[in-house]
Amino acid sequence: MAKIIGIGNALVDILVHLGDEKLLNELSLPKGGMTHIDRKGLMRLRQRLVGLDIERATGGSAANTIHALSVLGDATGFIGAVGDDETGRFFAEQAQARGIDVHLAVIPNEQTGTANALVTPDHERTFATHLGAAPQLGVALKNVDLSQYDILHIEGYLLQDQLQLREILRAAKAAGLTVSYDLASWNIVLDHHEYIVELIRDYVDIAFANEEEAAAFSGRQDPEASLRLLASMTDVAVVKVGKKGALGMSRATGDEIFLAPGCEKPVVDTTAAGDFFAAGFLHGLIHGKDLRTCLDYGNRTAGEVIQVMGTQVEPERLRNCLNN
Repeated sequence: MAKIIGIGNALVDILVHLGDEKLLNELSLPKGGMTHIDRKGLMRLRQRLVGLDIERATGGSAANTIHALSVLGDATGFIGAVGDDETGRFFAEQAQARGIDVHLAVIPNEQTGTANALVTPDHERTFATHLGAAPQLGVALKNVDLSQYDILHIEGYLLQDQLQLREILRAAKAAGLTVSYDLASWNIVLDHHEYIVELIRDYVDIAFANEEEAAAFSGRQDPEASLRLLASMTDVAVVKVGKKGALGMSRATGDEIFLAPGCEKPVVDTTAAGDFFAAGFLHGLIHGKDLRTCLDYGNRTAGEVIQVMGTQVEPERLRNCLNN
């Protein structure tokens, strides 16, 4: 069976429900996007969250995908970096408990990164992310034999270090891996547009985007037009279109666009919906399913995580969703 390794920011999610959008405006956080904050910004945010109900879970886009894949029974690994603190030990223990091959660098005198997910009443999540030790994942990468894996899943959030990201992708291709890439966030796509186009064109085999990310990438509001542009640069391209489902194209099937309708599920929190979609899709892919079935699997796994706060879907429930 194919083995999938993820590489990304090793983060712990701090999940908070807000009663309105006031805090987002006060802290100049673009709704639905991801903003990096420094230690000063983190302390300011934490002061504002005092007294609110907070939940903690493992996070990071690629890590979420790998956790879900491991629950689905696939062989997985993860590369990242954490601080020498309780939060970092929590991240490692959670991954090991899922049977993931964990390759974590522990960085002295650094905090483990946190992704502060602020969920507004419309269920939209906005991230204020303090990376901490996470960008130093290159330390862990040096000790990993990538040739032991078949697919590398990588998150677009790694663009904070463009040179390191390019080195990771070169190493993956040299080792013969298929590269799966999630565009991650519309504002990141806009901020690094030219570089992302180059990466996808030169290294990526499977590309995932939601409607906003696809529009930022292509400059077009039509998801099908965005999909065609992505598909012209990759072997497989996917554009998620919310409740309507997901669109996909592949070189193997030519110009045909496939649509898998979405699943109507009650929404509690959209955190990690895209990450779980990628897990369902990749699970189908490595088990030889056709493109439409892979899209459907992605919709189903995403449909499970949006019904809970954060990423804590019951394992049996996640596995069963692909059998119904």
